[in-house]
Amino acid sequence: MTTLYSYFRSSASYRVRIALNLKGQVFDTIPVHLLNQGGEQFLPDFAALNPHSLVPVLAQGGRHLTQSLAILEYLDERFPMPSLLPGDALQRARIRALALDIACEIHPLNNLRVLRYLKHQLGVDEDKKNDWIQHWITLGFSALEAQLAADATRGHFCVGDTPTLADCCLVPQMFNARRFEVDMAPYPTLVAIEDACNALPAFQQAHPAQQPDAA
Repeated sequence: MTTLYSYFRSSASYRVRIALNLKGQVFDTIPVHLLNQGGEQFLPDFAALNPHSLVPVLAQGGRHLTQSLAILEYLDERFPMPSLLPGDALQRARIRALALDIACEIHPLNNLRVLRYLKHQLGVDEDKKNDWIQHWITLGFSALEAQLAADATRGHFCVGDTPTLADCCLVPQMFNARRFEVDMAPYPTLVAIEDACNALPAFQQAHPAQQPDAA
């Protein structure tokens, strides 16, 4: 049995849901609400699964895996087809680089615990907090747009004509950008890739609105 500890709006959880769906894996979802009771991720039972108190956690075969990109690569090794890292070593490195651009350069700066620190410890008001979010997403998206628009290996998806690790990361970040009212007009390439992804059932079923804890 495969179980995913997840929060419906968590970008990292969203990535893993997409990958599980692309791999055709049936899984149970255990919601971990990041706001209830000050954050259910801090409760002892969940903290025992992941001392970092972060989602997602993937439980499979009595083991618990953390960190979304590590989970995605595990799933790709465990269930090789369809591959999230197709092609030769150079292409796989390019796919990983795009995924890391999103997961390590854009997403952490608008993650919930960063935003909580800005608000509660540094006293940043709501408008300035939203400016912070929009600034870092815009900075990252501008670079991704320029990179992908000029990339001859881009197809319907970030790299080629099948979804990869990069698309699993891009779509949740696009969802976040829209949630925080980032203007998407400057990013037609990213929007076109998003549209291609969201035409697939694996992405549709992973959408936050389709999750059992969606509010």
